[in-house]
Amino acid sequence: MTCYRELSGALSQKLEEQSEHPPRGWNSYDSYSWIISESDFLENAEIVSKRLLPYGYKYVVVDFLWYRKLEDGASVDSLGFDVIDEWGRVIPDPGRWPSSSGGKGFSEVAKKVHDMGLNFGIHVMRGISTQAINANTPILDTIKGGPYNEPAGHPWYAKDIGVPERACAWMTNGFMGVDNTAAGRAFLRSLYQQYADWGVDFVKHDCVFGADLDLDEISIVSEVLKELDRPILYSISPGTSVTVQMARDVSSLVNMYRITGDDWDKWGDVEAHFDISSELVAAKMLGASGLQGKSWPDSDMLPLGWLTDPGSNQGPHRNSNLTPDEQRTQMTLWSMTRSPLMFGGDMKNLDETTYDLITNPILLEINSFSTNTTESPYVTGVKILKSGKRVPKWQSRNSKNESALDTPVLSLISCKDQTAKGWAVEAIEEDLERICWKENFGRKHKPPVCFYKKNPRLTSDDEVIYKQQYEGKFYLSTTDKIDFCLDASPNRKLTSQDQLKSSSLSRCRWNLNQMWELNLNGTLVSSYSGLCAAMKNVKGVILDGNFRSWIAIGRQGEIYLSIFNLTPDRMELSSNLPSLANLLPGRDTSKCRASEVFTGKDYGVATVVSIEVETHGAALFILNCT
Repeated sequence: MTCYRELSGALSQKLEEQSEHPPRGWNSYDSYSWIISESDFLENAEIVSKRLLPYGYKYVVVDFLWYRKLEDGASVDSLGFDVIDEWGRVIPDPGRWPSSSGGKGFSEVAKKVHDMGLNFGIHVMRGISTQAINANTPILDTIKGGPYNEPAGHPWYAKDIGVPERACAWMTNGFMGVDNTAAGRAFLRSLYQQYADWGVDFVKHDCVFGADLDLDEISIVSEVLKELDRPILYSISPGTSVTVQMARDVSSLVNMYRITGDDWDKWGDVEAHFDISSELVAAKMLGASGLQGKSWPDSDMLPLGWLTDPGSNQGPHRNSNLTPDEQRTQMTLWSMTRSPLMFGGDMKNLDETTYDLITNPILLEINSFSTNTTESPYVTGVKILKSGKRVPKWQSRNSKNESALDTPVLSLISCKDQTAKGWAVEAIEEDLERICWKENFGRKHKPPVCFYKKNPRLTSDDEVIYKQQYEGKFYLSTTDKIDFCLDASPNRKLTSQDQLKSSSLSRCRWNLNQMWELNLNGTLVSSYSGLCAAMKNVKGVILDGNFRSWIAIGRQGEIYLSIFNLTPDRMELSSNLPSLANLLPGRDTSKCRASEVFTGKDYGVATVVSIEVETHGAALFILNCT
């Protein structure tokens, strides 16, 4: 017992060291989608080791579907192409990962990665694969060895633990949740024990967070990881519909959690990070207590350099669509908000401009070591016309377009949030009811937002069983017809920008993603994720084009001041430095020596800094104040 405690303590200390700062590395998804091979992966890893490891990029991660055969008909949500072992666990496709043959899994790849001085990571999905369910494989007991048969003499199989109605909403043919029984826990334990046996150092666990929240599975996996004899950094995704309360619910269980949908090389995806990042910074979630260490809000990979397309069966073939200014804005925001930095471009085609940006020593210093991060309101701006004339545009950073239409959208939030209470039922006819959101967002004489309540139609003996299990749950539709029902989580993977309009309708089916329950306290709960529906004003979550600013304190007491131009115009942006003292108690900012990082300009001792910033661009100042 003493030896176990010493080992457990040593492993906990190692994981604490690994998560002390936001993790940094390379992920295959943005450049190879799901089709990456062993040779391509190891070539990229070797370049990471030589060129990025000196800058702290130490994780190399194989993203999703490494177990899927690359054959005709195979795609992101195809069925029947996955390689599984006798226990229903996915294992690498030997066609793409030849060193995995003979039951070796990723052990040979992991060893080669470790020999490069790097850490090895993989992407995994929620629960159990549909292929394992169809094969009805037995469950492995990793503690006793052999099939899991507790209570004694009762063997358990995949169909005993799989929950088909909890299939991943955006990969319905691929994976489904497992139940919370001892057998379901045993299956999850067998998965992560195998990852540890392979030498995995990092796991990205997908379809368990955001609109796909499965807090039970996250909690179980977190406990399993504590019991393993290998420290594994634990990351969860996606981040669609994430709120501060949701972040608080998971932060102690993990080391990284995504805060938006997938981030691709579109300006709208970058811009969508500003509001949620501001909320999480204000809630002091950066570096909060996590799984045997710290946890970090994750803004997703950096889609820079040579890329592929989302969900593609093609490898890297194009440059990032972000302009150089937009790329600088992204890297600066990720660094100021201390997001993990996972580069997504093909390392074999890494251009020097991208390399210089992702290895910028000041940005990496801020990302790793800055403290007291906060958003600043002390920035003003004027629009620069083509003639050179300057026209005042906004007077403060978070100016929203107050004339914008008040368009409500359906959002999912934690049921602990008081703003989730606003739903009520009203009768339309004898057998027809509506569920309505009673708040009107200040819009006088506007009707409430309502959905028609529909009970599921029973067409088989299975559904009779389901009806008993899910008594009181119902469908929601925008019409009194039942053909199309409201999905809690969209049936496709969303980007960061898409998530702002994420509610969707699809054909009604017996699936928890379409089932809801109204509580007496006025909350409308999704049976899929346990999250509550709430109507939010579009104007409150979508930026209309403005400018933002963040500040942070460096290790030597220097102040970092970042300014972002989110407008479609070239702007002259200014910040009043003495006012920053209002955000930094005990600091005197009345006299600061200022320099700008990207231009190299020295402003001398200044009370105001001003700079011309291109469309969607950023500026970064270092302030040394007496």
